Amino acid sequence: MMPSVLSAAGLLRLRASATVWILGALFLQAPLINAKASSFDPLESNVGSVRAALINKSATCRDVVSSFLDRIEAFNPTINAIVSLNPDALSAADELDRGLAAGNSSGRLLCVPIVLKDNYDAIGMNTTGSCAALAGNRPSIDSPSVEAFKKEGAIIIGKTNLHEMALEGLSVSSLGGQTVNPYDQTRTPGGSSGGTGAAIATSFAVFGTGTDTVNSLRSPASANNLVSVRPTRGLLSRAGILPISFTQDNIGPIARNIQDLAVALTVMASVGADEADNATLLVPPKYRGIDYTKGLNDGSLKGLRIGLLDGFWNRTASNETTPVIDALASTIDFLKSQGVVIVKITDSVYNATDMTTRLDVQRYEFKESLNNYLSSPSLSGDRPTTWDQVYGNKDFLVIPAQYGFVNDSKTWSTANSSYATAKKGIDDLKRSVNKTFASHKLDAVIYPEQKNLVVKIGSSTQAGRNGILAAVTGYPVVTVPVGFSQPSQDASIGVPIGMEILGLPFSDSKLLNIANHFTRLRPLRKTPTFANSAARMGSYGSVPSMHPNTSNIPKVYPSGVLHS
Repeated sequence: MMPSVLSAAGLLRLRASATVWILGALFLQAPLINAKASSFDPLESNVGSVRAALINKSATCRDVVSSFLDRIEAFNPTINAIVSLNPDALSAADELDRGLAAGNSSGRLLCVPIVLKDNYDAIGMNTTGSCAALAGNRPSIDSPSVEAFKKEGAIIIGKTNLHEMALEGLSVSSLGGQTVNPYDQTRTPGGSSGGTGAAIATSFAVFGTGTDTVNSLRSPASANNLVSVRPTRGLLSRAGILPISFTQDNIGPIARNIQDLAVALTVMASVGADEADNATLLVPPKYRGIDYTKGLNDGSLKGLRIGLLDGFWNRTASNETTPVIDALASTIDFLKSQGVVIVKITDSVYNATDMTTRLDVQRYEFKESLNNYLSSPSLSGDRPTTWDQVYGNKDFLVIPAQYGFVNDSKTWSTANSSYATAKKGIDDLKRSVNKTFASHKLDAVIYPEQKNLVVKIGSSTQAGRNGILAAVTGYPVVTVPVGFSQPSQDASIGVPIGMEILGLPFSDSKLLNIANHFTRLRPLRKTPTFANSAARMGSYGSVPSMHPNTSNIPKVYPSGVLHS
């Protein structure tokens, strides 16, 4: 076993084989340097409110960043969303304050605190995939998206937990423990970008990033009353991101509103064509340089033709499915009231379970993709450098439902004949989707992100999700809130429910426009009850150190095991 240090947050990993992690969700609070309280309220804040506070001089950038650190310190012990904090966040804020004092207020994301899913490379922080074996994996360059964020003035405040290696949707890991849904603490936050979803719902940052190989941007948005966009394949560079599948991987932002989502997408897309990601080289030039904030309010919903994918519902009534059925029925009624023409699509091809069985190619590509990433000369530290080394020790967590996937991926490759069959099936599916849009003259199609409520902590898998269609086709999709389950003892305002809006390639602007109209006319965003209050406000001499809570990992997920 290889000792390592998660130096981005000053976390020493205690790793002897007989050692029990008794770290808890503790913060080692840095001393206050003065008694001045921040005048910036981070709760439900947005890109515009941060800029307004700076321009009006009601807060400094250090005040803004400190206010988010206050919330993380106060509320993260409950939801366990943050893996590490950026030790340079306050110094970056001070640098921006010096620029503001000199009259420089440029940057679309000036002093906007954001969180990164911990599979994005960022200088000064380790990239772990929330896997204990990779705790020492240290990048020397930023991923292109992170570099673009920094260029526009964003402050990376920290990194979020994810389902280990982004392989499932329960958001539990050997390094970060179990992240908890802020709306119902008996449930998962979706995933694999569940840490980002829980963090943004609880206002730990203005927005955050995720990745998506099957569901992983959309599942946390749905489960945390947020919006997300998985853009057209190739629009964003995936370089510098810990990978799974070069066919299905994508990246994108998760936010509390469509305006911030559009700003984030615009910045991420500004990277353009990147030789480190061949998919970006296939994007026609006319789809480069787009400002996705333009035209968000143009037009209306009236006259849109939207398809309803009938095969993406579970219409069997139960405590877990009925809230989703009811929320979507109410949504459809609302869309009709706004003049939208709803077209029911009953083609048998639209069966998420069948698509996943036949077309998901992750296990063919995972080992090759991970080996390519780990061999990058920009990475250093005490860490494994191959797939076999990651899974050749005991410093990992694979849930039992994934044992077959991980064991298959050890030997499966793109040379398998079944891989070619799956790829052909993906091409056939794209043609079917294109035909559906053309024959029904559709602007978009909609369906629930998940057929049932997000699952309970300790569940075998994140069942019922519908993300496979966008994942294998590479077509763009925006996720929006459509309601909550009924309040209960565990969920005081109910469990969030989300809907996907999918379009044809490079219809990202149209989808954002539809989503903006929908969320503006039917505002459903609510703050989690437990965190709907101000945190203690103060000033920090340095960024606090923290320990993610690994003691809360359900016992049904044994570490270091690949067989029942």
